Amino acid sequence: MTLSIPFDNSYARLPDRFHARLDPKPVAAPRLVRLNTALAEQLGIDPEALANPEGLAMLAGNAAPPGAEPLAQAYAGHQFGHFVPQLGDGRACLLGEVIGRDGIRRDIQLKGSGTTPFSRAGDGRAALGPVLREYLVSEAMAALGVPTTRTLAAVTTGEPVWRETRLPGAVLTRIASSHIRVGTFQYFAARGDTEAVRLLADHAIARHYPDAAGADNPYSAFLDAVIAAQAELVARWLLIGFIHGVMNTDNCAISGETIDYGPCAFMDEYDPATVFSSIDHGGRYAYGNQPRIAQWNLARLAETLLPLLGADEDSSMAAAREALSAFAPRFETAYRTGLRRKIGLTTEREGDDALTEDFLALLAADRVDFTLAFRGLSDPASARTLFADGAAFDAWAGRWRSRLAAQPGGADAAYGVMQAANPAFIPRNHLVEAALSAATEQSDFAPFEALLDVLSRPYQGDPAMAAYARGPREEERVLQTFCGT
Repeated sequence: MTLSIPFDNSYARLPDRFHARLDPKPVAAPRLVRLNTALAEQLGIDPEALANPEGLAMLAGNAAPPGAEPLAQAYAGHQFGHFVPQLGDGRACLLGEVIGRDGIRRDIQLKGSGTTPFSRAGDGRAALGPVLREYLVSEAMAALGVPTTRTLAAVTTGEPVWRETRLPGAVLTRIASSHIRVGTFQYFAARGDTEAVRLLADHAIARHYPDAAGADNPYSAFLDAVIAAQAELVARWLLIGFIHGVMNTDNCAISGETIDYGPCAFMDEYDPATVFSSIDHGGRYAYGNQPRIAQWNLARLAETLLPLLGADEDSSMAAAREALSAFAPRFETAYRTGLRRKIGLTTEREGDDALTEDFLALLAADRVDFTLAFRGLSDPASARTLFADGAAFDAWAGRWRSRLAAQPGGADAAYGVMQAANPAFIPRNHLVEAALSAATEQSDFAPFEALLDVLSRPYQGDPAMAAYARGPREEERVLQTFCGT
């Protein structure tokens, strides 16, 4: 079956300074590890054609299909607060864009596809472990209902990559609404290229926020839309215990999707100061810091747009400040609404925020597992066993039951709401690490496949899958995660 991909490459039509055109670097012996057939069909691509030799050649970077216009995107970024004026795709290649069966335009990008003009001292390759981590976590996030990039395929290369040790190489095919980042705007603003900032903003508006085009100031409306998308995204992260781990401005997507699953992790015991990333020495990107950092990143975006926001400096600054002031209330509304649903509340009353905050305080005091505690509220007797201080839980639960009784449907309706809001299964760090170790050290992909299957239905509790729901034993705890680049 012949591979046919209906490319329509809008980013490639931007001026040459936006990207570097290049072909992916071929690999020695590609082998398909996993193909996301459902996603392929959503994109309007025949999965059988992707699995044949022609499709494998594309997924490995050995041959670009007809209609592709491979390129590496230019961008800059603040990394842990320090500005780097040129980063760019150092190990990735955007093959092109497709408009899926749902009418949405998406990028098809290869990660680990070889060196580019932006590689600096890197080898342009990816190791199998981080590729499989991104596959697992990005697909889990999609199933959890969180806006995210997706993974179309993972391919081994038959070639080693060297990090601290020799590792098997791999290429990941990433699907995104786009790869435009805050750092993309920073790249041109740092060069004083206001025309490029305008072109990029026009492109992003047309692609992601077309309603902004009709506003009195489209660029101000665009900024408002990005701020709203990021506020709601980070609220969703906190509601499932997700820690991105490296919220640099080059990892902040204009689309409002979660992008770049390097040292990401899911919190076990509830603690707002939780950090897993081995490179986050000061806790800048800790679980509880993520809203503040998102707002900081958005302030950097606003800086790049200042020439477009007003007739003069004063009006531009006023517009930026007004836009940024909307982040906190937008985040708080999304987060508080989500917390109420997590304890089964379908209406809002005075005292609800105190009820949810007091529950979080109980979790923190007893170091209770975040996911198990909220899911366990559907069976309060079971939830009580998670707490060392049962009396404190009982006192809180009495207030909670009274509140449930005062809303339509009472406790019975609330349990259904909670089960839809609280996942039974998340990508537990110890399970992810076990699956990656089996794949990279023994070429055993069965644990990866089994975990991926469970994570595809995170809200469907299944007693037979209890091992995937429990928290880690002491000897299984993962204390650090690594970027893998």
